[in-house]
Amino acid sequence: MKKVMIVLFAAILVLSACAGKKDTAGPPTKDNIKVGFVYISSIYDEGYTQAHDKGRLALQDMGIECLYREYVPENADCEKAIRDLIDQGCNVIYTNSFGFMDWTIKVAADFPNVYFGHCSGYKRADNVSTFFGKIYQARYLSGIAAGYKTKANKIGYVAAYPIPEVIRGINAFTLGVQSVNPTATVEVIWTSTWYDPAVEKQAAIELLNKGCDVIAQHQDTTSPQIAAQERNVFAVGYNTPTPNAAPRAYLTAPLFHWDAFYVNDVNLVLEGNWHSRAYWEGLSNGTVSLDTLTDNNDPRAAAPIADAKAKIISGEFEPFTGPIADQGGAIRVPAGTRMTDEEIWNMGWFIRGVIGTIPN
Repeated sequence: MKKVMIVLFAAILVLSACAGKKDTAGPPTKDNIKVGFVYISSIYDEGYTQAHDKGRLALQDMGIECLYREYVPENADCEKAIRDLIDQGCNVIYTNSFGFMDWTIKVAADFPNVYFGHCSGYKRADNVSTFFGKIYQARYLSGIAAGYKTKANKIGYVAAYPIPEVIRGINAFTLGVQSVNPTATVEVIWTSTWYDPAVEKQAAIELLNKGCDVIAQHQDTTSPQIAAQERNVFAVGYNTPTPNAAPRAYLTAPLFHWDAFYVNDVNLVLEGNWHSRAYWEGLSNGTVSLDTLTDNNDPRAAAPIADAKAKIISGEFEPFTGPIADQGGAIRVPAGTRMTDEEIWNMGWFIRGVIGTIPN
């Protein structure tokens, strides 16, 4: 009897160990593929998550079944959301926020036959890709619009977190501003949130109180644009076209087109050609773009924006080309030198013309 109990106990231990290592049976096909999305905010946020959700809708238009979880915080709830989607049969998973990175990697280790994509991060595995868009290219173009529009030569920037993704966007935007208005400055306020309409609006109000007459943003809602309209000044949006949110203020917006990645990635899965990669594309393949310029823009903006866009797409021009000095005046990028993708991706310093500090 004692030996029987020992054998049963050992079997229970084996089963318990296996319980955390669920997996799918074989590569997905068009008949059984199911794609799950884990979102940081609402699919109706008029911003970042809504832009991602357009990619999900593009997959559904292809006849692919999709599930999603929204309002998922950047903590252990992310792990739970991923596991719940896998329990419901998802064999391809996309997580859309930087803070989901470690949770994605953790769960992926338990499901080696599930394909994962994490947006904006840098950790990969055999079954985990990373993906993002070179939105800094479109931010540079939007900076041209802002540089022409400001009368005070003071532009405000409502920014979420001090990570390279946000920092390079601020710098690219400022370079665009400086290309047409060298005396203008860009002042940054950090909110420590991706999605909080009240906090975002308050940050915009603080910048407006400092005399800024154009507001830009790296945030997921339209609150900074609304704050600008209430003060009868102007705003640059982000992620999705939002001319109706603040029609008297809205100039344009850098836009993501996540369907360019999602459709490509899912097709690679179905073709059996998927491999872990670091996807980072921009204007040239349509992953990012600049929204149409509204009538609120200075008429001078259209031509230089079109010219810069064409040169970025052709490779003739890269926004991060020297000479570029940091806030202290030291030359970080010598004249005629282009920053590499790796240097741009890992950017952790502000250029001259940006007002604000980067917290540790």
